[in-house]
Amino acid sequence: MKVLLLCGSPRKESNTMKTLERCAERIREEGLETEIVSLRGMDIKSCRACLTCAKTGECAIDDGLNTIIQKIKESEGFIVGSPVYFGTARGDVMSALQRIGMVSRASDKFLKWKVGGPIAVARRGGQTATIQEILMFYLINDMIVPGSTYWNILFAWAAGEVEDDKEGIETIEHFGENVAKLIKKIY
Repeated sequence: MKVLLLCGSPRKESNTMKTLERCAERIREEGLETEIVSLRGMDIKSCRACLTCAKTGECAIDDGLNTIIQKIKESEGFIVGSPVYFGTARGDVMSALQRIGMVSRASDKFLKWKVGGPIAVARRGGQTATIQEILMFYLINDMIVPGSTYWNILFAWAAGEVEDDKEGIETIEHFGENVAKLIKKIY
């Protein structure tokens, strides 16, 4: 069993990536495989609603997202981490999720019953709006989102600063544990 984690940060030494690494570590401690993929360096385009995916099971846009879609199909869990730079999730994160959701809904509904949820990292604010925005992707795709001891938000700005948010890290680790435990119960 495997959980795919998607990092939406364009930065090399990002707090979002460090957060996902901590979450993945906890999932592995529960006996599941993990893989973190990054949108860094990718030029993710927005969905055109061309519905080619209904015929092919893949997105018609050739920007690397189909590789990520295939990895999601091969996983029981899917977690999305986004930095917050201007009050909500990054645009490329939402473009990726909208296209992933369109491919799933128009083809074989591969997202159905996958376990996961959103994680947001910001310097000061916008985390809850980002969580809510990404959560819509999970709910419309018939996915399962376990809780934690708090919302999946962390506070950080400078590289590595996320490690100072002890409560945030504990929340994410507990979330990862809940994702893994739920996957083991379902599958």
